[in-house]
Amino acid sequence: MVGTFGAVSSTHWLPSAAAMSVLEKGGNAFDAAAAAGFVLQVVEPHFNGLGGDVPIVSYSAATDSVQVVCGQGPTPQAATINHIESLGLRQIPGSGLLPAVVPGAFGAWMRMLSEHGTLPLSDILDYAIGYAEDGFPLLAGTADAIEVLAPLFTTEWMESGRVYLPNGRPPAAGSRFRNPALADTYKRLLREAAAASGGREAQLAAAEKAFYQGFVAEAIDSFVSATEVLDSTGRRHKGLLNGQDMADWRAGVESSVQLQYGDYTVHKPGPWSQSPVFLQQLALLDGFDLRGMRLGSADYIHTVAECAKLAFADREAWYGDPDHSDIPLDVLLGLEYSAERRSLVDAKASDTLRPGSPSGRRPHLPKQDPEELPPTASHWLAQIHNGLPTVVKATAARNDTCTIVVADRFGNMVVAVPSGGWLKSSPVVPGLGLSLGTRAQTMTLAEGHPNSFGPGRRPRTTLSPSLALKDGKPSLAFGTPGGDRQDQWTLEFFLAVADFGLDLQSATESLAFHTDHFAASFTPHESRPKALVVERNCDPDVIEELRGRGHDVELAAEFSLGKVCAVGLDHERGLLRAAASPRGRQPYAMCR
Repeated sequence: MVGTFGAVSSTHWLPSAAAMSVLEKGGNAFDAAAAAGFVLQVVEPHFNGLGGDVPIVSYSAATDSVQVVCGQGPTPQAATINHIESLGLRQIPGSGLLPAVVPGAFGAWMRMLSEHGTLPLSDILDYAIGYAEDGFPLLAGTADAIEVLAPLFTTEWMESGRVYLPNGRPPAAGSRFRNPALADTYKRLLREAAAASGGREAQLAAAEKAFYQGFVAEAIDSFVSATEVLDSTGRRHKGLLNGQDMADWRAGVESSVQLQYGDYTVHKPGPWSQSPVFLQQLALLDGFDLRGMRLGSADYIHTVAECAKLAFADREAWYGDPDHSDIPLDVLLGLEYSAERRSLVDAKASDTLRPGSPSGRRPHLPKQDPEELPPTASHWLAQIHNGLPTVVKATAARNDTCTIVVADRFGNMVVAVPSGGWLKSSPVVPGLGLSLGTRAQTMTLAEGHPNSFGPGRRPRTTLSPSLALKDGKPSLAFGTPGGDRQDQWTLEFFLAVADFGLDLQSATESLAFHTDHFAASFTPHESRPKALVVERNCDPDVIEELRGRGHDVELAAEFSLGKVCAVGLDHERGLLRAAASPRGRQPYAMCR
């Protein structure tokens, strides 16, 4: 898609339409992205929610700078390894209230809007309120999740049943679905904002206060402190999050982590997310002649996959909240270290996880010791035992999480990857219509690890938006759903553009693949050494060659891996571009 006024792409057509509508009203990319972000909370409740989190990377034309808004809320102050172990647990549960963290999405959007937005909050929230109150067509994936979890919602998570089981039954895919409790929460936030004296900024601050120090925080505090909730362990536990944890937090603004790759400077969030693993892969691949390999060839797939194994091994050993750990990021991205690691790439597939030793430091790989469910566990309990947002259907094509990217006529670009607070994560908080996020499940109970469970720490999130400058000018913003696989699928998209010259839409349609060689971020933290998942439309000769190199190749359905959304600025022609992956027949791009 090509235009001159605005470019939008997201993982759902309704948020894309809302974002373009905001641009038409005179809003900028920041306003449009926020409006789309709130609509995503309503129309993709199986992937994200108002109680979830979001990292945002943006380029501001006014300041000629890239910044990151960290909407990853931290763990509660009462979060300690001793507490989890005192409950007889070997891992942090993947659902329920124990893994709940401060919900960061609302604060992140408010922080971004206060610094860069232009429209009043009512113009931002009206779209989400409308869909929550008047209804929207329910996605098949949402309907599947509700149907599978209906026994849980009727026997244990009763408030979830009131929201997601209208008339006591699972709603059908394509039916018009409403969440009036969530609509009331948005409307009350607006009322609190409108009551504030002062202008637009004062109203945004009032809405944020109402969320983190007012009625939302009070409802969450009351529910979590008084309720034992069945979680992924098959047992009932109270949570640790309270109102003071929420009152003490505000979304942070920080500089991006960046790496030069050819003509591009790629910007990512810091190591509190997995984002730098994208840059580590680029640093490793920079020493190979990718352009001399055919896109989608066995040489290309093998090289990219083996570099991914090395980069993600470092993620496992070294990434965590840099406010609480010494993360050797400069070394991990350095030329000398990358050259040393690159030499480990062999003609055969590696079958071991090999983190590096930056500056001679010894890597720490936490041992995964999953909780076991009895063989008689009901189907829905087996589903929440896995901390992923999706209902697991024995498929490699898990496309959880959401993405929104926007570019405007002023030269601004925004990319956000919202997630958390999905309907499978924890029970709906009474009166709010939202679930809390369970991102603490990505942390380890190993003392001394950068991603150790502890008070006030940001869990290492998988959410990973990307923004790239070309020759110093904003060029690309992109993201995808996909948990641990995000920084593999978006890497393949970026390489198709940067090294092979594909246009944005063709790049979203190029062959996708990934390795599951390392431990998954979500409980029960499984890994599959040597596993290489490739879409079935891969050349059969390539598949055979990859197997000959030692990869355990698994074939996924054609066009099933990832949902890359992208926008671009073409400065030479004065054009805006947008693209959306055809996968899932759901992402939607538009330009005007």
